[in-house]
Amino acid sequence: MTYTVTAGATLTLNETDTVASVLQNVAIILATRRGDCPLYRDFGIHMGFLDRPVPVAKTLAYAEIKEAIETYEPRAAVVGVTFEERSDAPGLLIPTVEVSIEDA
Repeated sequence: MTYTVTAGATLTLNETDTVASVLQNVAIILATRRGDCPLYRDFGIHMGFLDRPVPVAKTLAYAEIKEAIETYEPRAAVVGVTFEERSDAPGLLIPTVEVSIEDA
């Protein structure tokens, strides 16, 4: 079964259900810029795709998101990443990640 998580999703901490816990962790990864977490500076997504043309940014962001989730939430396998583009905010990409959860 697959699940989707969108950047900026509302977080509920201390989930006890396995699926909810994995989805919570994926949402936290999406919300964290690499270098922002004290004493765990490698956690999160590297923002090297900022200020790049949108097609290039999408490709780089996809790779960064997939790598971060594989590294920090091994129970989730990335099935795909799509990006919402808003007409009122050109260049803003809001990722939605589809994951399958192992042992769920």
